Amino acid sequence: MNTPMNHSELEARTVRKVTARLIPFLIVCYFVAYLDRVNVGFAALMMNQDLGLTASMYGFGAGVFFLSYFFFEVPSNLLLDRFGARKWIARIMFTWGVLSGMMAFIPNLAAASGFGNAPVFYSLRALLGIAEAGFFPGIIFYLTLWFPAVYRARIIGYFMAAIPLSSVIGAPVSGLLLELHGWAGLAGWQWLFIIEATPAVLLSVVTFYYLTDRPRDATWLAEDERAWLADRLAAEEKQRKQAAHFSVVAAMFNPRVLALALVYFGIAGSNYGVGFFLPQIVKNFGLSNAVTGLVTAIPYVVGTVGMIWYGRRSDRTMERRKHVAVALAIASGGIAISTLLENPALKMLALSVSAFGVFAALPVFWTLPTAFLSGSSAAAGIAAINSIGNLSGFGGPYAMGWIKDRTGSYTGGLLVVAGVAALALGIVLALRHDSRLERPPGAAPDQTN
Repeated sequence: MNTPMNHSELEARTVRKVTARLIPFLIVCYFVAYLDRVNVGFAALMMNQDLGLTASMYGFGAGVFFLSYFFFEVPSNLLLDRFGARKWIARIMFTWGVLSGMMAFIPNLAAASGFGNAPVFYSLRALLGIAEAGFFPGIIFYLTLWFPAVYRARIIGYFMAAIPLSSVIGAPVSGLLLELHGWAGLAGWQWLFIIEATPAVLLSVVTFYYLTDRPRDATWLAEDERAWLADRLAAEEKQRKQAAHFSVVAAMFNPRVLALALVYFGIAGSNYGVGFFLPQIVKNFGLSNAVTGLVTAIPYVVGTVGMIWYGRRSDRTMERRKHVAVALAIASGGIAISTLLENPALKMLALSVSAFGVFAALPVFWTLPTAFLSGSSAAAGIAAINSIGNLSGFGGPYAMGWIKDRTGSYTGGLLVVAGVAALALGIVLALRHDSRLERPPGAAPDQTN
């Protein structure tokens, strides 16, 4: 007679153990990954002058990462599904760590190769995109192998909190590292790349031995916990396949997947378009490098809170689509309003509001594709959404730099970014989402949202 209570206790205990085992470690890994992806924004405060880069050249180099990332994203995620997360994620972290560290030696590589600083800068950013391709969608896919759908918004929110946290912590640290200028004959931006790349290489070794590919291999779970988790996830996968089953190719070109990729284009564009130039916007307030780092961190503190709270709220209500739409409205409005404000404090307030919207949208968004994709189709579909969406990581920074060079202001670029977020808002409102596919099999109410 007490089976339901025992089952509930078993579920709570299992999810708690899996969360404690995987999420803190994955947060650290993504923290390092994201920092190595965007620390070029802080390096630019000194690097652009040293290398002779204009705003357009810098914007192109910052964004070309996402072009190569686009082409290698889906193959990388399929290889992760084939070889297992433990080996593949370790490989990704090692290669991106090495390439990120090599950014410190752009002048040396340019002199040795006979190419200019700009081509070497572009090349290393492109190679970094190839190296890191598959990491984020691989982790999102990996989380679907460990957590039932009803927990995913909060779990993805915990994991993706590494994005704003990388700037909350990384921005002040990056600002301080620039003060190492001249030590041992290297510029401050060179030390920034070397020091911030080292953790990725070290963590690649830890990842190889620490991660577990699937629940059936989790010796750190009790036998009844492994059995419950495997059965629950298998039942959910069966439920999704009964509703709609996609091949790998069909998943990649499914109209719903492509629409979600456009939504993600708007979310990611809001993040990268502003984020890559935010240190330079703040620096224009007349602040030192160290203080610039501290002030730049403020929107990301707000974003961290929004990401965690909003993901938990979405799980509690089991509503997804409207949550994403409201967050995008906040993001777009905050960015647009910031262009009307000259006072630094008010401008930072508007950008902090927009950061809340951008980061709150992210964890809820990723529940949309994982609700109807499963198995290899999930690996391919998630990678396709992420790769197409992240093309905005090229377009956003390049547009910001191009407009800045021609107008002398960031206003036009920020308005473009706000407009892209508004378009994503319109698309997500046009989509439908079947929440039945996220509920425990046999317990789903008949409704969509």
